[in-house]
Amino acid sequence: MERTGTDSVRLVYLTELTGMRLIGPQGTRIGRVREAAVAPREHPQRIARFLFGWGRTRFAVRWDQVLAFSDDGIQLSDENFAPYYGNDSHLLLTKDLLDQQIIDVNGRKVVRVNDLGLRVTANGNEQLWVHEVGVGLQGAFRRLAEGILPNRIIREIQGKMPPNSIPWEACNIVEPDPQRRLRLLISHDRLERLHPADLADIVEELGTDEREALFETLDEEIAADTLEEIKPSVKTSILHSLDSGRAADILEEMDPADAAEALQHLVDRVRREIVRDMEREPAVEVAELLEYEGDTAAGMMGARYLSREADLTVGEIVASLRGEDSLLKRLTHVFLTDREGRLVGSVALGRLAVATPEAPVKSLAFRKTLQVTLETKPADVVEIFDKYNLYALPVVDNDGCLHGVITADDVITYLSPEIERGL
Repeated sequence: MERTGTDSVRLVYLTELTGMRLIGPQGTRIGRVREAAVAPREHPQRIARFLFGWGRTRFAVRWDQVLAFSDDGIQLSDENFAPYYGNDSHLLLTKDLLDQQIIDVNGRKVVRVNDLGLRVTANGNEQLWVHEVGVGLQGAFRRLAEGILPNRIIREIQGKMPPNSIPWEACNIVEPDPQRRLRLLISHDRLERLHPADLADIVEELGTDEREALFETLDEEIAADTLEEIKPSVKTSILHSLDSGRAADILEEMDPADAAEALQHLVDRVRREIVRDMEREPAVEVAELLEYEGDTAAGMMGARYLSREADLTVGEIVASLRGEDSLLKRLTHVFLTDREGRLVGSVALGRLAVATPEAPVKSLAFRKTLQVTLETKPADVVEIFDKYNLYALPVVDNDGCLHGVITADDVITYLSPEIERGL
């Protein structure tokens, strides 16, 4: 037991708990603790069972049979122990957590569990609650010295080492088994509050099964935003591992160009299954984009952009943009077309905000709107963005009809592999 931090906290480390004596009411030595279990449906932090025994013969001590914890062992109120046969709704601290990878939500990273700090609380009888996860040198040292040095000496030495632990409340477990995930009440609410780029970094550190489990349970919009941030090889692996219906639901939330890019490297059969399971409108958009050659402007462009007829007023344009929140947060221009869909100009959204509603939108258009054709090479697109400091570049066919728009994000995505190779 020790004091940690600025608050008076009595801690028992898991490395100390496993091996601690169980003492009966008359001082009888019953055995030694071999494992401890949390039952999340009963309490998210309290140790619910202390297991003892050897081989297949194990017994369980309930939390309410414990009177107190001391350096001599665990004092029990009675000796009525039931055999323990395993329970999928129990989180076994040594088996399920020790040496396993979990997610540090605050640190936005994947960490390996070296030890667990269990807080002693008193409510009539004393209880152990999971308090923190040790991920640094202190926990590793306790593991190495366990059974070799007395606990008193271990604590003295570890006190000279830099502490590195994570509050239990900031930890997120990724359980691949969907049935067990349900029984353990594992959710990813805290992960879903992270920025998609941070969540993408975490996903890339996880194993294949853990990635699939995470994407099976994340909110579809959050999963889509995260998938867009993940490097292509991992993105392909995730889509391969998911059920086609789940993959389709996620891709529907993405820009069609990003969805098409994510599907490009899948085998034909898997790609067709996912597109088949998508809603009709996004499926048509994605299928059209997949037909374009990747090494062209058409292969870089997005199919979601803001275009309106050029003979409207500013007020009419603004009114038509209401409800386009998903596009407005990403796009910077409204592209103007004639009745045949030919590009005739573009207007920055900022200009619409300060113009009078009665003004013809054509009067706000740039004198010349830079554009490229469907067949323009990506290298030329990059050069145009660099030369003119563009945010968006429309893509037209040979008749001048607007087919899509390349954004600065699309250019960055195109250049990312080259940037990574350069690093």
